[in-house]
Amino acid sequence: MAIATKSSIAFLLISSLLLAPYLSVSEATVDAPVPIVSGLSWTFYQNSCPTLEFIVRNYLMSVFSTDIGQAAGLLRLHFHDCFVQGCDASVLLDGSASGPGEQQAPPNLSLRARAFEIIDELRNRIENTCGRVVSCSDIVALAARDSVYLSGGPYYGVPLGRRDGLTFATLNVTLQNLPPPTANASTILSMLATKNFDPTDVVALSGGHTIGLSHCTSFTGRLYPTQDPTMDQTFANNLKVICPTTNSTNTTVLDIRSPNIFDNKYYVDLMNRQGLFTSDQDLYTNSTTRGIVTSFALNQSLFFEKFAVAMIKMGQLSVLTGNNGEIRANCSVRNAGNKSYLASAVEELPVEEARSEF
Repeated sequence: MAIATKSSIAFLLISSLLLAPYLSVSEATVDAPVPIVSGLSWTFYQNSCPTLEFIVRNYLMSVFSTDIGQAAGLLRLHFHDCFVQGCDASVLLDGSASGPGEQQAPPNLSLRARAFEIIDELRNRIENTCGRVVSCSDIVALAARDSVYLSGGPYYGVPLGRRDGLTFATLNVTLQNLPPPTANASTILSMLATKNFDPTDVVALSGGHTIGLSHCTSFTGRLYPTQDPTMDQTFANNLKVICPTTNSTNTTVLDIRSPNIFDNKYYVDLMNRQGLFTSDQDLYTNSTTRGIVTSFALNQSLFFEKFAVAMIKMGQLSVLTGNNGEIRANCSVRNAGNKSYLASAVEELPVEEARSEF
């Protein structure tokens, strides 16, 4: 198995820097036009903050040069923002006097603290250059795209112009919209169909698991007390060493072949029965998605193309534009002068609820 080394990661980052000035929106790898929500634009900040994308990419390159693992953290943050209440940076909001925010919902407890810090750091750098003109939700979307690109994945255009939301979702709404790692393919297909994602979109978005880590508690149900028969025996034995009990606090990589490089090896894992989560491996078991998994495993360019399409679609879920929402001065707190902010009522749910798959 080819494990990514520091030298290979550095090569990817250097290559990305050399290519970055020559990339344009037209190079987003899509096989058909992706409709753009009214209010968003490919060139939204062309006049107000023309160096926006350079600022984001340049800073993330410095972060990833010492810790490429943060790329997965930023990508996951974008997923968890968009799937719950839309791409409005609500996941960044701290809780209020009326209850905890989205960050305290069980699926979000494992979001990386450093990812939130990086967004704040980007927010400050952008504001120092351009003033307060760029929303936190747009920063999250750009950081996710560059996390994919700088770790070896496809470059795709990001339509911009999102505004930041004024509320965060309840714990119950968060749980309802983030599929757990224990979900089977049929459940995930049904959940994401309500957001207008087709099976190809679902399998492509799941490919985000080609980078990143998972806590043992997200998959030890496949190991104990009885091993999941769809799991390769050697793979299972290795996982039992890493996760000796069902409540182990240890972590392991999502993609055993190239955990720090964004490529199609995740799908190769699935074909070899080495998917970590039920929600991963069942994509190869399910008759609707099996062929898509196989096609992505055999053709990385096809995966990159479909991933770009799905990400552009996901990045437009229930966005706020125009006069809706706001541009936060602090990504974790709504603007003090906005009187329309109302914290959502919180429904108490046990913390033991499943973590999110994405």
